[in-house]
Amino acid sequence: MRRFRLAAVLLFFASLVSVSPAMAEAVQTSAEHAIIMDADTGQVLWAKDAYVAVPPASMSKLMTLELLFQRLKDHRVKLTDTFPVSERAWRERSGSECFVNIGGKISVENLIRCVIIMSGNDACIVIAEGLGGTVENFVAMMNARAKQIGLTQSHFVNPNGLDQPPGQLMSVFDLAKLARHLIKDYPEYYHYFSERDFVWSNIHQHNRNLVLEKFPGADGLKTGHLESSGYGITVSAVQNGRRLILVLNGLRYPDLAKRDSKSKDWFAEQRRADEAARILGLAFREFRQYKLFSPTDTVAEAQVWQGDRGTVPLTTGKPLAVTLTPEARAGMKVTVNYDGPVKAPVSKGQRIGTLKMTAPNAPDLNVPLYAATDVGAAGFISRIFTGLHALIAGRK
Repeated sequence: MRRFRLAAVLLFFASLVSVSPAMAEAVQTSAEHAIIMDADTGQVLWAKDAYVAVPPASMSKLMTLELLFQRLKDHRVKLTDTFPVSERAWRERSGSECFVNIGGKISVENLIRCVIIMSGNDACIVIAEGLGGTVENFVAMMNARAKQIGLTQSHFVNPNGLDQPPGQLMSVFDLAKLARHLIKDYPEYYHYFSERDFVWSNIHQHNRNLVLEKFPGADGLKTGHLESSGYGITVSAVQNGRRLILVLNGLRYPDLAKRDSKSKDWFAEQRRADEAARILGLAFREFRQYKLFSPTDTVAEAQVWQGDRGTVPLTTGKPLAVTLTPEARAGMKVTVNYDGPVKAPVSKGQRIGTLKMTAPNAPDLNVPLYAATDVGAAGFISRIFTGLHALIAGRK
């Protein structure tokens, strides 16, 4: 067997669009960790220290909501169900809270709003005890579920993102993956992220995700802040049918230190939203989506050994598009790799190789390739002649 590498010549674009500054050079942010992801494909478009696990603050509440949405989707829980408020939930209401009343009950739907809009730490405890029995058991569920959905740079020690106990960690890459998962898998509940305000216990609070007001098409997801981690935001927006996800973490504003706590938070939240809106605007302007293959397009032909035909067409099996800057598109290269010749018989849908896309200032993209049709084994006489031909060719 030999390793085959075929250059795939792409003839999809008759001309290039006008050149603009490379995204890697254009994006400058004071956030310590940042990422832009294409929501349709999961392709990372730009990143800054995105794969380091750091305290995510309240952005980790997205994982608490994921477990709740999962149980809503599979009908183990209904929006009208109510969860009781324990003494622990009432007692552990420091920081952002929903002002739960000990001994009371809150509907699941109102708990969702408490977490998203009010960022209620107490509401997260109510959810944890309602789903897991105890907070500790729910945290174990969070970590198990994180592994199931591919969050490899995350570790949870509580359901609300507070730094006590210490050890709550997520990379911005995992936060972007989690946001994409919520958008894709729970569209029936995603609308809660775009609600601007909520009244609970006669207290009217506004969504701290101010990007909802500042950027057209923004419709989620969650902000976060701890003194140890700085200010962060996980946000998504749609423009002209394209959805992008942006995560920023580690925004710090030392010039606000002398302000009182309420004033400091107000100015910091405005700056955080302005920064997220600025980067989103840049991303939507700089990146274009280029369609490469439809599910049935033949990407390449793989050689077949001792088959009733000499080659098998390879396809991606699904639509394939990439999101790149125009200059990255100009330098894009696509190759196909497979171990071959492939021994017959070959089944339709069998994975044969990999398509690899490389482009300047863009992460590599690797896509599986599958056999587009069955290839049967050759007859006995054909196999003899094939073997003789290979033997003679090997002696030359």
